[in-house]
Amino acid sequence: MFLGYNTNGFAHHRLGDALDVLAELGYGGVALTPDVNHLDPHALDLSARTAEFGAGLARHGLRCVIETGARFVLDPRRKHQPTLISPTDELRERRHWFLWLCVRLAEELGAGCVSFWSGAPDDRAAPSDLMTRLVEQCKRLAEEAGRRGVRLAFEPEPGMFIDTMDKFAELHGRVNHPAFGLTVDVGHLVCNGELPVSKFLADWKHVLWNIHIEDMRPGVHDHIMFGEGAVDFADVFAGLRAAGYRDGVYVELSRHSYDAVSTARKARAFLVPYLGERGA
Repeated sequence: MFLGYNTNGFAHHRLGDALDVLAELGYGGVALTPDVNHLDPHALDLSARTAEFGAGLARHGLRCVIETGARFVLDPRRKHQPTLISPTDELRERRHWFLWLCVRLAEELGAGCVSFWSGAPDDRAAPSDLMTRLVEQCKRLAEEAGRRGVRLAFEPEPGMFIDTMDKFAELHGRVNHPAFGLTVDVGHLVCNGELPVSKFLADWKHVLWNIHIEDMRPGVHDHIMFGEGAVDFADVFAGLRAAGYRDGVYVELSRHSYDAVSTARKARAFLVPYLGERGA
């Protein structure tokens, strides 16, 4: 188990500079969020920039996962749209294209997984119809990812169609594919009142492929600095150890990009004691 940091928290840095800073601070991994300023999927030189990013990871000995939560990468006017549950085939295909591209990036970079979510409904379809759309898209993506040896880690997200662990359980059962696993954002569990966090880490340890971490308050989906919320970090890390989790615990503080370096330094100083000797 090691600490990593999401590049969405370095939105005002060049990607190479962010890698340099995070390596200097002692992080062991990077959660890459392809975005308009970081490996823009629409860029003509994407392949060359991906190779450059991979070389930077290798130079610093950093591991990585691929995150897909860029806010306006597909639609400059609507945050996180379109999605896998959008009302038309054309809109769903745009999101699928982006996720497929991220699977390709993960394959090239040897990333641990591609993390993604359902999105929020954009029409008045019945929940059963939304679930049918999502299951169909997840199965398709899992088949494509599986053929490339890439794991998909689905993240329940407050405010989205799949927002709780119960709903994820239904989705996971219906997708039923070995390449389809789970991202747990510990703050989301606290926001939803799904406690203790360690219980869910234990229950899902067989497909627990990615962890997001920050502080958060009950009922408020706001990623805040460590020590300012209600997350029981002792319980979280005890649960991760009990689950045998060996991958990255990635700090997600996208709204702190204005003070990225100081935030990343403070975050690591806060979390390292919970990792024990290995983290230190």
